[in-house]
Amino acid sequence: MIADVQDLTIHYGKRVAVDRLSLALEAGEIALMLGPNGAGKSTTLSALAGAIAPSHGVIRIANQDAAAAPRATRGKVGFADQPPALYDYFTVAEHVGFIAEARGAGAAEAAAVLDQLGLARIRDRPCRELSFGMRQRVGLAAALVGPVELVLLDETLNGLDPHAVRSARSTLRAAADRGVAILMSTHLLGVAERMCDRILVMNKGTLVADRRGPELAALLAGGPSAVEDFYVSLIPDEGPT
Repeated sequence: MIADVQDLTIHYGKRVAVDRLSLALEAGEIALMLGPNGAGKSTTLSALAGAIAPSHGVIRIANQDAAAAPRATRGKVGFADQPPALYDYFTVAEHVGFIAEARGAGAAEAAAVLDQLGLARIRDRPCRELSFGMRQRVGLAAALVGPVELVLLDETLNGLDPHAVRSARSTLRAAADRGVAILMSTHLLGVAERMCDRILVMNKGTLVADRRGPELAALLAGGPSAVEDFYVSLIPDEGPT
C-alpha cells in the first residue's frame, strides 16, 4: 500500500473542508477524484503532499506516518498543484533538473521526462515565458521525475491540447506500470473513461462513491456518457455558492 489515509479531517476555521476521509491507494493504481468545486479534493491532495496539516486523522505514505516523518514521506511524493508552482526564472530544464536532483535522480532521468511530455524543444525557455498549458506540462514533469511512489495531480490535465493530453496519459500509465500510485483530481470526465483504474467522488468533504475493478468496468460499459450520468446522479446541482 502506497498511501493509507485514516479518518482525515481538515478544518478551515469553522468550516469542515474534509470530513473523516479514509482511503487507501495501491501501487500501480491510477485513481481519479471527481467532485464539484469546494468538495475537498484540492485540500485532500495538499494534505497527502504534506502541505496542509490535518486537524485529525493519520496519513501514512509507504508505511511511514507523515506527521512523524515529514521529510522522508514528502520525498516519496510528487505534487503538481493548481496553478503550477514553478521557479519562474529557471528554464524548463533547470526547473525539472533541480527537482530531479533534490530527489536523488540524475540529468538523464530529467531529460527523459521532458522528452516524454514533449518539452525537450522548449527546455531552454524560462518558465516565466510559458503559456498556461506549457506550465501545466512542466508541473507534471516535476511531479513525475525521480523515485517518487505517489503522484498527486490537481487539475493538471486542464488546458492541455489533445497531443499533450495523449502524451500525459501515456507517461502516467508508464509510471503506474512501474508501481507509482497516482491520484488526480479533475473535472474532465472523459479522462476517467480513458485512463483510470478507479473513480472516487467527493462532495462536501466526504467520499460519496468509490468504484474500481468489476464495478468500474460495469460503469464504463454503459457508454460515453456513463461517468457523467453517474456523477450527476450523486451530486445535486446546487448552483453557485
